[in-house]
Amino acid sequence: MKLFIHKIINWEYWPYQILYVPIYFLWAYYAIRARSFFFFNASNPKIKNGGFIMESKKQIYDLLPKKNYPKTILIKENTKLKEILEAVEDQKIYFPLIAKPDIGLRGSGVKKIKTVSELKKYAEKANFDFLIQDLIPFKNEVGVFYVRHPLQNMGKITGIVSKEFLIVTGDGESTIAQLINQTPRFQLQFDVLKEEYGEQLYRTLEKGETINLVPFGNHARGAKFLDGSHWITPKLTAMINEIATQIPEFYFGRFDIMYHTFEELECGENFQIVELNGAASEPTHIYDPKHSVWFAWKELARHITYMYEISVQNHKMGVPYLDYKVGMREYRLHLAQNNKIINF
Repeated sequence: MKLFIHKIINWEYWPYQILYVPIYFLWAYYAIRARSFFFFNASNPKIKNGGFIMESKKQIYDLLPKKNYPKTILIKENTKLKEILEAVEDQKIYFPLIAKPDIGLRGSGVKKIKTVSELKKYAEKANFDFLIQDLIPFKNEVGVFYVRHPLQNMGKITGIVSKEFLIVTGDGESTIAQLINQTPRFQLQFDVLKEEYGEQLYRTLEKGETINLVPFGNHARGAKFLDGSHWITPKLTAMINEIATQIPEFYFGRFDIMYHTFEELECGENFQIVELNGAASEPTHIYDPKHSVWFAWKELARHITYMYEISVQNHKMGVPYLDYKVGMREYRLHLAQNNKIINF
């Protein structure tokens, strides 16, 4: 009951279907003006569906400068373990590594794989294509939202989110499970963590000992999002612009980046791009607990307006909108894919 009340009074936990109710009306308004429900397709012409639904992460990585993201291989559904291990060895990817769906949403199906047996279990269970990646060695993570009008050479950063991982610190007396249950944000993840860690959750941590239970910054997996938009500087903007303008016809989306220090990130050093998200990107700095739902709605509206303006301009320059029948088919595929991964 306490957790239920916590989710009700803290809007950041509301289902997106509820949170987005006011935004649906704005979307409808822009769809009428564009004469296309699926106008978002034109926001990033080189990414499938603009990066809104059914986009392949591997295809997006292939658009990025190779030095800026971890070594990545695509594993097709039903690939034999022997072939997977040969590909991993060939690309010099070492354990622990990251496995995640090639077409996924909100961190579902992302796992840190420590052993061959864990990789075997993941591959046998996965009823979808997935990626294997090097584990990024940096500890800090931000999401940097980037927008560029098609007629402009330089874009801008419209928001930054910093992320606190699901980390527990021992007191010498409590088990990991007890430490998890001390924080409502962590407690909401208990069932998933129990399935992943099993009896390890009942180990007592030494005083000061820390463990990162979810080593990737996803809100749906327990990470705390903090508004870091005050970190926007001309130097960081120039660095992000340098990367973004190398990506063919990319105008709207969010870079999720792991880095060593912010000063090095500004200089384009010691960082890697975890993912680049397109038209479906949220300005995730809205989820800072200090912000009201009114702030969230304002920011969501601002960013959907950017996406609409970019899409319309690209359409004027010859980029077609997605046909309604094709769009509905893609949406049904999206729902089916999402169900696969949520139930993974």
